Amino acid sequence: MISHASKVRLAQFDCLTALGDSASTHAALLRGEIGLRPTPVLGQKGGESVPLALLPGHDLDEATPPVWLDAVRKLVEPIKDLGWGSPRRPICFASSNFGVGSLYSYQVTQRPEAIQYGTPEGCVDWLRREMGWGTHLAIFSHACVSSHIALLHASRLVESEAADEVLIFSFDFLSPFVAGGFHALKILNATMPAPYQNRDIGAIGLGDGAAYAVISKSRGEFEIPVQNVHNEMFHFTSNQPAGAGFDALLKPLSHTGLKLWFKGHGTGTLEAGKLESHASAKFFPNAPIVGWKGSLGHTLGSCGLVELALTTRSLQTGITPGTVGSANPTFESQVALTSFNNQSYDGALCTSNAFGGAHAAFLLRHV
Repeated sequence: MISHASKVRLAQFDCLTALGDSASTHAALLRGEIGLRPTPVLGQKGGESVPLALLPGHDLDEATPPVWLDAVRKLVEPIKDLGWGSPRRPICFASSNFGVGSLYSYQVTQRPEAIQYGTPEGCVDWLRREMGWGTHLAIFSHACVSSHIALLHASRLVESEAADEVLIFSFDFLSPFVAGGFHALKILNATMPAPYQNRDIGAIGLGDGAAYAVISKSRGEFEIPVQNVHNEMFHFTSNQPAGAGFDALLKPLSHTGLKLWFKGHGTGTLEAGKLESHASAKFFPNAPIVGWKGSLGHTLGSCGLVELALTTRSLQTGITPGTVGSANPTFESQVALTSFNNQSYDGALCTSNAFGGAHAAFLLRHV
């Protein structure tokens, strides 16, 4: 499903990672810094040490109330008093975790106060009350394309004039439950991720992440003229082996006539990394490919919005960070391992991919 109608603007944005806000994270990526650290996969209960990128002060084990609240307050300070949650300024919440860490905490500690944060509805209601936001909101959760689906919905609200502006807020913070689940699948292990590197072992890292974007029709120096989503519905976790899902996502976007660089999903898994880089090289043969999860970890349902903020910083500064944590040989020669000047490009194509063959992409460029 491709949407050309949503020629909307990005009015305000920021993100939060283990390396700081969008400006600090972008600068750290340019320096080649890696935010991932070996961490016991079950927190205080131990287990194998795996690469996690946690916010300062977050030790993986969930507290009550969640320890990340103060960091979120600071993140949204510039936009918190703009009347969000009203009929003309609704909120789209996106996440793949929500408060599942609190549910795990309740199971371990039996502290009943943890339950109020443990469901999507409960966690979102608590969070919007803490921020002083209203009740006109929607909740989106579709694994690693959650933020993209929220962005598409927000764009349609603004384009159709059903809303004046829309706030998208996405948050995914790690817990032993989340890390343990990926560890059980063997894709989170003691090996550091190396996105798009052609090697024998695939591995991912996980990271804390939150971000916001204000979508408008009238203000902002960047626009999102086209978006596309496609779901293969092929398997619970894997993609169609020939890469048909990646082709279906990218082929309709390849006829813009623009000179683009490619911000990929790039988790560090082998099959998906190979399919994604092959498809991007096929449909965008002159586009450098970068991915930043080798430093930030996979911020799960929030990765689309976190990396939107970092892509926007790249366009503002004129410099795109390379694929930190990776090395040659790569699946495609277009994988950019070092930073590059992006001022000769017309914009960036940002993609995310999720369990079961869900794919999403949008084009970001200066107005």
